[in-house]
Amino acid sequence: MKAGIVGLPNVGKSTLFKALTRKVVDINNYPFCTIEPNVGVVEVPDSRLRKLSEFGKSKRTVPAVFEFVDIAGLVKGASEGEGLGNKFLANIRETDAIIQVVRVFENGNIIHVHDRVDPKQDIDIINTELILADLETIVKRRDKTAKEVRANRKGAAEEMKWLEELEAALNGGRLANGVPLSGDPAETAKFLKGLQLLTAKPFLYVFNMNDIDASLPPELASLPHVRLDIKLEEELIDMTEEEAGELGMESRLPELIREAYSLLGLETYFTTGEVESRAWTILRGSTAPQAGAAIHGDFEEKFIRAEVIFWEELIAAGSWSAARDLGKVRLEGKTYIVQDGDVMVFKI
Repeated sequence: MKAGIVGLPNVGKSTLFKALTRKVVDINNYPFCTIEPNVGVVEVPDSRLRKLSEFGKSKRTVPAVFEFVDIAGLVKGASEGEGLGNKFLANIRETDAIIQVVRVFENGNIIHVHDRVDPKQDIDIINTELILADLETIVKRRDKTAKEVRANRKGAAEEMKWLEELEAALNGGRLANGVPLSGDPAETAKFLKGLQLLTAKPFLYVFNMNDIDASLPPELASLPHVRLDIKLEEELIDMTEEEAGELGMESRLPELIREAYSLLGLETYFTTGEVESRAWTILRGSTAPQAGAAIHGDFEEKFIRAEVIFWEELIAAGSWSAARDLGKVRLEGKTYIVQDGDVMVFKI
């Protein structure tokens, strides 16, 4: 899964990316230092997988992963060419979520591109630029769809109605992710996915704060967010866990990664054995065959049944055979809804 990192210049985007991915990127103190997108893959922290790997004496441990894409900072007027413009937004159109980094900290030594620290106004600027980019997409698609309506293409008239609904909402300053389109939810979801609108993606805000325990104004606190001291996270990069512990410093990056994972409605099930213990990413509410497809398409198409046990019950039993003897291992069929933390063996 992918998340795109956006924000104004000098709010800590690239420093956050460096801390997340441990990659060397340009974090110099001037606007627009990030031009080409930075892309990095991050493990999803999960102590359950480590315990299962130790339990199974696995030769290999494969965690779930999350991909982050960092692009150049946006400024007010980016849609009209200000700063570096908005051409880099194309790099995050295929991501699944937007992580917006917002500067809350005060520091006279770090330039603010608009010469003041106002988190709410910064959010409004970024959201406006994303909305304007989406309106460009809507207008282009509307022209194409109008021709299809005249040609009586099946479904074109309904798509035009959805485009008009989206355009009206965006022009009113609303993000597309809060616009309930009329029509069948499955069809509208498919349509939105094809449009790749930036504001149709779920948003998670990262408030970059010197004091993560400080109170936030209601308009910020009500948003889905994570609080980070990104400068502290950068300092932790070169420390061992023991060194950080001695200084009383603890990273909150795992919280960000878990929140991004949760934002997308994802959960994890496991497979474990001597060869490998692995975390598999699925959408919440997936059936057993759908979960099996994460391993291989045949697991969905040729699914017969699955052996299922919750990870803690497996470890408590001491072995798969003991868990079976205790009646802890269940046989589940095609309609079973996989739960976060299940350990599964598929029969096909």
